[in-house]
Amino acid sequence: MDTDTLWKHTDQRRHEIVTLLRDLRPEEWDRPSLCEGWTVRDVAAHLSLAETAAGRAAIEIVRARGSLNRMIHDTAVRRAATWSDSAVIDAVEATIGTHRHAIGVTDQEPLLDALVHGADIAVPLGRALPMAPDAAAVAATRVWSFGRRMSSAFRAQPRSFADGRRLVATDVDWSAGQGPDLRAPIEQILLLLTGRPVGLPA
Repeated sequence: MDTDTLWKHTDQRRHEIVTLLRDLRPEEWDRPSLCEGWTVRDVAAHLSLAETAAGRAAIEIVRARGSLNRMIHDTAVRRAATWSDSAVIDAVEATIGTHRHAIGVTDQEPLLDALVHGADIAVPLGRALPMAPDAAAVAATRVWSFGRRMSSAFRAQPRSFADGRRLVATDVDWSAGQGPDLRAPIEQILLLLTGRPVGLPA
């Protein structure tokens, strides 16, 4: 998938997330998300930080004593605790069309972030926020290339669920791994690979 198409999918997903956030009831913001230990508000705050400038990110890394995982967690939780819901929504909306990403990652990571964290919000609330299959396939390929080297926000450890199986998407041309087939829509496969085995058979 070319860069322009990647960012088109990312912007579309961010727009869908903003629409969903504007529709949430106050109590839904405090519900647990699919991301363990994070509320819906925490996840939304994390998404609002997608365009953090490199200088600001460097300061936050130092503040987190060099731990990327701690920085990701602390910046999101801090913003969630101090910003109004409407301010968080506005900040997420401001990321649409601003095609920057953190140093050391590719244009695929913002798409991955938006797809998975959008599901983190929508799924536990019973809200519909489907992923475009071709976009989810790109994200799944990127995750597969990481192995277990992922941030805690994506909890790659449960990938052991997929060990010894061949993952096969039923709605797009995508497969990975070896062993007996585990067939599912690519959205469910992506969530599995990021530690969220939602709706998959055992």
